[in-house]
Amino acid sequence: MEDLIQTNYALDTFYFLLMGVLVMFMACGFSMLEAGMVRAKNTSEILTKNVALYAIACIMYLLVGYNMMYMDAPEGGILPSLGWLIGVENTTEQVLAGTAGGVAADHSERSDYFFQVVFVATAMSIVSGAVAERMKLWAFLAFAVVMTGFIYPVQGMWTWGGGWLAKAGYSDFAGSGIVHLCGGAAALAGVILLGPRAGKYRADGTVKAIPGCNMPLATLGMFILWFGWFGFNGGSELKLSNVDEANAVAQVFVNTNIAACGGLVAALVLARAWFGKADLTMALNGALAGLVAITADPLSPTPFWAMIIGAVGGLIVLLSIVGLDKLKIDDPVGAISVHGTAGIWGVLAVCFNNTDATIVGQLLGIVGIFGWVFIAGGIVWLVLKVTIGLRVSEEEEQAGVDISETGIEAYPEFGQAA
Repeated sequence: MEDLIQTNYALDTFYFLLMGVLVMFMACGFSMLEAGMVRAKNTSEILTKNVALYAIACIMYLLVGYNMMYMDAPEGGILPSLGWLIGVENTTEQVLAGTAGGVAADHSERSDYFFQVVFVATAMSIVSGAVAERMKLWAFLAFAVVMTGFIYPVQGMWTWGGGWLAKAGYSDFAGSGIVHLCGGAAALAGVILLGPRAGKYRADGTVKAIPGCNMPLATLGMFILWFGWFGFNGGSELKLSNVDEANAVAQVFVNTNIAACGGLVAALVLARAWFGKADLTMALNGALAGLVAITADPLSPTPFWAMIIGAVGGLIVLLSIVGLDKLKIDDPVGAISVHGTAGIWGVLAVCFNNTDATIVGQLLGIVGIFGWVFIAGGIVWLVLKVTIGLRVSEEEEQAGVDISETGIEAYPEFGQAA
């Protein structure tokens, strides 16, 4: 019996780590997607933001975030503790005794930290695309410190940490609200204070399209994110070591995949009907919106319903992108719509298939997460704006932030040819 317990512990720990690696690969997906969706003159800078935010997220979540969210989280609480670091690892004796006593000790504590930290980096990656092409690099990185160390963990403690939203019945399997709406809310607050890119909106209010420089790269980024999402949702089942859990993981994988398909096809068809063209960028964002939408509960629905949930996400994201443009909220990659708007839909969609979820609990989660992140994030953005400034100069924006912020052009041959 003891050998079986230790074997299951090792298997579940390995599964957790492997799924965490898949989610970490999403950092590459975000980098490639955003590098393809911005103009060539801003590519090195957006890549610098993505690699730096991942490192900052890992450091801040190690120092304070994980402890705040899980280690000393008060049950049903609102205010987190301010503990440090991630505690000690389980011993063999604790695992054996804990299992016998009914205490959860079925995977390594370090594997839990690793899996959770890549979610934090994902939330921050959402912000980078929305503020692309005009935000100062160091203002963004300063925000990343606060976002990953404090803002994200507080609402994480409210939900996955057993805080007041969890007690209110909020249900969010892998983070449509906790990760994606959180990132979308922080991005929206930053974009409002930052303002649109120069030339995005004409004097008469019409929108001027600013195409990205590399659609093959953006498409690669989308597929990498799709691939990593199997870790995002599959790993959130938390274990694999028995028949029921193994079947559940398989169901999550199938639903995750088909939701992305539904979102992509729905967005592509709507774009063709609305714009008269099969818009690739809308297809890419449709797939991602389908993935975001199913993330709140990829286990309960049948595959057919998962496809419908994803398809509705694909329709919603196109409507949201167009709607935000009408409000002159400039989001170069559509991140606010993909992760924020589709995230809200995903949280609400849980009620259709999960009898444990209530509309009141889901609405409380949406309001609580969005309200906290938007207000707290807005305060941090505002402080940065009045101190070091958020936006590069008009001349730097015109020349491209690669030169002013990193000193390295992503495509120097293009500049020489021009």
